[in-house]
Order: sequence, then structure tokens, then C-alpha cells
Amino acid sequence: MGLSFNAVTVLCALLIEAWFGYPKALLDRFGHPVMWMGALLERLDSRLNDLNMPEADRRLNGWVTLGLLLCAFVLPALALQYTVLQLPPPVALVILAILASTLFAQRSLFEHVAAVAAALDAPGLEAAREAVAKIVGRDPGTLDESGVARAAIESLAENFSDGVVAPAIWGVLLGLPGMAAYKAINTADSMIGHCTPRHEEFGYAAAKVDDVVNLPASRLAALWIAFAAHFHDDADLRTALTIVRKDAHLHRSPNAGWPEAAMAGALNLKLSGPRSYHGALTEDDWIGDGNGEATSADIRRALALYKTACSVQITVLGVLAFLISLI
Repeated sequence: MGLSFNAVTVLCALLIEAWFGYPKALLDRFGHPVMWMGALLERLDSRLNDLNMPEADRRLNGWVTLGLLLCAFVLPALALQYTVLQLPPPVALVILAILASTLFAQRSLFEHVAAVAAALDAPGLEAAREAVAKIVGRDPGTLDESGVARAAIESLAENFSDGVVAPAIWGVLLGLPGMAAYKAINTADSMIGHCTPRHEEFGYAAAKVDDVVNLPASRLAALWIAFAAHFHDDADLRTALTIVRKDAHLHRSPNAGWPEAAMAGALNLKLSGPRSYHGALTEDDWIGDGNGEATSADIRRALALYKTACSVQITVLGVLAFLISLI
């Protein structure tokens, strides 16, 4: 299976997920692949992450945990892909695209962020805090209306990279197993890759590997967002690129600052800044030179830009698949 087939598969998967999402009936009955990964991580965390162990042993166990997680999901993906590819190519394409669609988050991300905007409008701040708590790790109780709006927009930008662009990159390069490997690493980072007393050592492997595998996607996501700004009268491509160059490195993450900076610049907003995690205030730098008082209207502007950025990626994938087929 070559890059052209992979690119077409990922393209079809993105379209399927954008139109249908992950069916609720499947979610209710079988859960979601990320939920399966999370359940395994919880078991490994409880068994291999003993706070009484030496730090070096806990860090080693973190590497073992990541390896076990990858084996548990990449090996079945390899076997599944090999089996499906024995079928006629059109049938294999459809099946692999459906399977790959479960590893994208275009539609669900849009819906979760849109719910924050709707809650800010009515019934109000408390409902908006509950909605944003589903997509961010910071303490929602400390956020005012502007803080909730900024958090939603930042999550939209970062998760565009993590949940849409990165799976596409690894799917094109390595097929379904590559997507499964990426989602396993990213899920591990989101669950244990935190600088907390329990996970600072145990989650070291997940955090560092996640930084590496997300590096290309974060840069590409910033480019897609900036380019998407060209198609919106209330967004600016040039400013998006300027803020990326100036402020992307200011984020605590080596990757999240790129799409956030592009979003901040495109929409003339100020994002990131000080926030509270687990009761501790962080003095993070601001990203962007625009308005720091974001509103629900700004969330909707960001969502419109996000939809266009997703369309840009789909278009580029189609062109890429065609060009590779000519080689």
C-alpha cells in the first residue's frame, strides 16, 4: 500500500467523519477507541506507577507503559490493515476509511466548542464553565466569561492540530497503524503527561514522545489556519503569520503555541496568558497583540475559521493524492 492509497484513504476518512462523526449508537454500545486506550492506561497507571518506587524506576515504568499501550493497539491495527488489503482495492479503501474516521475529531471538536459559545449566550457563565471543562484541563471555576471564551478558542486551535492534522499526517505516512500509534501516544500524554507529583516521572515518556510526533502537525495546523484566514473578511492571513513568528515559541508547549498563535493573529485576539491548573496559577505569556476580552462571538468566528482550515486540509490531501498517483 503506497502513499497515494494512504492519502485517498485519509481523505475519505476525513469526509466520513465530517459528515457523520462517530455514531452515538456505537459509542453507547462499544465505546470509542480513545476510551479503550484510556481504560488500559488507567490499569497500567494503577499497577506500574507506585509513588513509593524510586523516581528512575517510575520513569522506566512510564516507558514500559507507553510500549505496552502501543503494542496493544498498533499490532491489531497492522493485522486489521493487512487483512483488509487482501480484498479488492475499492472495498479495502471503503473499510479502511471507515476505520480511520474513528481516529479523527473534526466534528466532535466543533460540537464541543460550539456548545461553549451557546452556553455563554444562555444560560450563562456556570453552564459555559461546565461546557468548557469537557475540553480543557485548567480549573474552570476560576474563569470569567472572557476566560471561558479564550479557553474554548485555544482548545479549538490546539486540538485542530492534535485531533485533525496529526492523525492525517501519520495516516498518510504509515496508514491505519500509524494513526493508531499516534492516538495512543497522544492519549497517553493527555492522561499522564502532566507535571504533577504522580505523573512527572511516570508520564515523562508520553510527554516527550508526544512532543516529537506532534511537531510536524502543529506547524502545518498553523499554516492551514493562516491560509484559511484569507477566505474570511474578519480574519487576516498576514497577521496570523506574523504572530506565529513572533509568539509561537512563548507557549509552554513546543507545539501548542503554533496553532494558537495562528488563531490569535488571524482573529486579532490575545490568547494563553496566566491560568490555573489543579489550584496552581501559572504565569504563562500572552500570545497575540489583539483583544484579550474574547466573547461567544469570537468563538463562532474561530469555529468558522476552523471549518475552513479543515476544508483546506481536505483540498490539499486531494491534490496530494493526485500528484503522488502521477509519480
